[in-house]
Amino acid sequence: MKAVGYQNILPIEHADALLDLELPEPQVSGRELLVEVSAIAVNPVDTKVRKSATPPPGETKVLGWDAVGRVLAVGPEVSLFKAGDRVWYAGSIARAGANSQRHVVDERIVGHAPESLPDAQAAALPLTSLTAWEMLFDRLEVKQGGTSEDAILIIGAAGGVGSILTQLARQLTGLTVIGTASRAETQAWVRELGAHHVIDHSQPLSEELKRIGIPQVRYVVSLTQTDQHFAQIVECLLPQGRFGLIDDPKALDVSALKRKSISLHWELMFTRALFSTPDMIAQHHILENLAVLVDAGQIRSTLGEHFGVINAANLQRAHALLESGKARGKIVLEGWG
Repeated sequence: MKAVGYQNILPIEHADALLDLELPEPQVSGRELLVEVSAIAVNPVDTKVRKSATPPPGETKVLGWDAVGRVLAVGPEVSLFKAGDRVWYAGSIARAGANSQRHVVDERIVGHAPESLPDAQAAALPLTSLTAWEMLFDRLEVKQGGTSEDAILIIGAAGGVGSILTQLARQLTGLTVIGTASRAETQAWVRELGAHHVIDHSQPLSEELKRIGIPQVRYVVSLTQTDQHFAQIVECLLPQGRFGLIDDPKALDVSALKRKSISLHWELMFTRALFSTPDMIAQHHILENLAVLVDAGQIRSTLGEHFGVINAANLQRAHALLESGKARGKIVLEGWG
């Protein structure tokens, strides 16, 4: 089968940074599904793994943690899906990625794809949606529905996770949603997604919040450059507030949180699959719920650019754009040419 992967850590400009491959057909067992992949999306995690994880000598590593496709075969213990089902998922970082024509994935982290979205638009959603959902409802323990006098500040609201988190917070909670973006076009995008207010994270956050009449907030989610914003985050949070992040700051002095009794919540979407946690099937339920929200028109796809068929050249272009920091929305690829 066709796949795209790499054998050596190389700059994305290098001709062999990503390679078109022919790999053996995978087999399923247990609760596994064999999926014929029709569309994928590219995430920052793809570039991070490509730049840091060296495959064993003579082996190839396949990336890709966003996929849409149809189930070709099921393992003997599968109960949630059958052959022919159209599915979407992010997969497990501990296994081979989905940048391959056929891919094996545990059914407990898979959902039925939304019927209203074509493959490319659906492929843009699983990883970021799972991350945003887990952060909002599992880590920060925000309650769904109702009204609230509390507010949430989303730093980096125009990015992949931020674009979904903004929608979920606006559609499913009573929180006042404040997103940050620094450029006119990204600020407009965050407003389109439903943020009540948009502020500029290139300015002091505390001053920007005062400008809109909300000097402190109950929740802050930092999705990018957390180390640069950390002092302002502490200042902006109410006593006994909650702070969540997903990025990897080189250093973070969490003792600054003590005086206000602020709780810290780190979200990694892959944790449940990495450790086969007892609640691993929660990701199946989240994806099922998200499909309903998408089909009801409450959550929109964050597809930004379609880079054509799935091959090494197009994936190299996608990685290069992500590494440039200039991508808006998700980059997707579709079909195998």
